[in-house]
Amino acid sequence: MMKLSANTGLIALFGYPTGHSLSPAMHNAAFKEMGLELCYLTFDVHPQELRDAVLGARAMGFVGLNVTVPHKEAIMPMLGEVRPEAAFIGAVNTVLINERGKLIGHNTDGMGFMKSLEDEGIDPAGKRVLVIGSGGASRAICSSLCEAASEVAVYNRTQDRAARLVADLGINFKNATHLESMSGEAVACFDMVINATSLGLSDGDPLPLDATMLRQGQIVGDLIYKNTPFLAHAQKMGHRTFNGLGMLLWQGVLSSQIWTGQMPPVETMRRALKEKFQ
Repeated sequence: MMKLSANTGLIALFGYPTGHSLSPAMHNAAFKEMGLELCYLTFDVHPQELRDAVLGARAMGFVGLNVTVPHKEAIMPMLGEVRPEAAFIGAVNTVLINERGKLIGHNTDGMGFMKSLEDEGIDPAGKRVLVIGSGGASRAICSSLCEAASEVAVYNRTQDRAARLVADLGINFKNATHLESMSGEAVACFDMVINATSLGLSDGDPLPLDATMLRQGQIVGDLIYKNTPFLAHAQKMGHRTFNGLGMLLWQGVLSSQIWTGQMPPVETMRRALKEKFQ
């Protein structure tokens, strides 16, 4: 069990809810191996209480924060500085609280996702990719995918949100497109199909798309870090699949570097995640 003292530095995950999070296991395992007196905790923060929670973390001298659904975009106006990658994505998942109490927002999701693809031996270079969803996670992975893929198409049930995301991506990239309607013919055009929505997180959720629309040879991914019904359907059809566990690992590795200034033990974090997940 971790020993706490008056000198223990605190890092918190703010979300609503956070009970399913695997992040404490990987971060606390890394801090222990690194010999750092840091403790990672999770807090369920209601959206209406986010500002109070952020101010409280600063007042109590927290080292930093992770931010997850539904706070990644809402927290941005509360920060003293937002790093360029997070400003472009329009969402923050990591906050450093420096010695002067300044809150600095980062986003490690996009780079974490790309590192997870590398781990899986998946190279998006030259591929046509369909991303379902247009929230903070989608914005992060789309901005990174646009640097490598030949096309990144965004589909969202709320058309305006998808259109805004594609317009924002279009400032820097010319290969972002808006898929306005979902059909088997349209889906078949892509080499990779990625669910970036929360559908599949809760029992009884509908699939993000009809799995029969998938064609043979496509790579199918889900940012949720479990084997969702969507992935299970794809696996039965013989598709290569991946879930969000690798992205969770690598965004955490990058977040830890921001808080500590050190490279954490990646394999220790990976092992702790897998043990907790299983």
